[in-house]
Amino acid sequence: MTLSITVLVLLAALLHASWNAMVKSGGTPEFSIASYRLVSAICCLPLLLLVPLPLVESWPMLLASVIIHTLYYFTLSHSYRSGDLSQVYPLFRGLAPVLVLLGAALLAGELLPPGAMLGIGLVSVGLISITFSGGALGRIPPLALRWGLATSVLIAAYTVADGMGVRAAGNPFSYILWLFVFEPVPIGLWLLLRERAEWFGYMRAKPGKIVAGALAAATAYAMVIYAMSVAPMAMVSSLRETSVIFAALIGTLMFREPFGRQRIIAAILVCLGVVLIKVLS
Repeated sequence: MTLSITVLVLLAALLHASWNAMVKSGGTPEFSIASYRLVSAICCLPLLLLVPLPLVESWPMLLASVIIHTLYYFTLSHSYRSGDLSQVYPLFRGLAPVLVLLGAALLAGELLPPGAMLGIGLVSVGLISITFSGGALGRIPPLALRWGLATSVLIAAYTVADGMGVRAAGNPFSYILWLFVFEPVPIGLWLLLRERAEWFGYMRAKPGKIVAGALAAATAYAMVIYAMSVAPMAMVSSLRETSVIFAALIGTLMFREPFGRQRIIAAILVCLGVVLIKVLS
């Protein structure tokens, strides 16, 4: 993985932590997520004229990603409702790289050197340790634990789908734009049928926050998908999940959550993992 791709993914991690913190603080997670994706889709529509259609081989992965993302938004919303940001976010983001490593090996034949796998393992252990710091295994609500585990599986599933899809698309930007246009359709239709007035009221009340969140969310994942077109999926996923460290800082600054010794230890483990991924891959 080149230095430029590494920096790109780390920047995506910072943006990802930012929009997730905005979702957590927004009061109604599904309204925030649907609004961000709707604005992203509207922005992407005119750009479709500038790129060719993705190759037909990529469409099954693209459509699968839309479905998986819809389920992910559902479990993500419930995760944020049932647990603190500092509990659920490190859990599903920390477990996902290991699952991506397995999925990429099984479905794409993508095998990494032992050093890179060790680095990915260190990153995951460091991140998950934040969830269970100070004996928090007994303190995390069981419902939050279940939703967090379900969310981690879905994160890995859409990551592998998009990694395989963008490589088959012929043009990475074609895949990214079409994915972003289709993504809000299921969740948007659901809210239109079930909670239209509340959702529209939310968008009218917070237009500035919605635009900022949409730009952060779309830019972050566009960077990740592009990175997966040229670098191993598990390595990109692991670097992306350093967003947990950024989220811990955001949680400390915005939500007055203590940073604490365990988060410092976690940050050190993550940094060591990143170094191993970069040096030994």
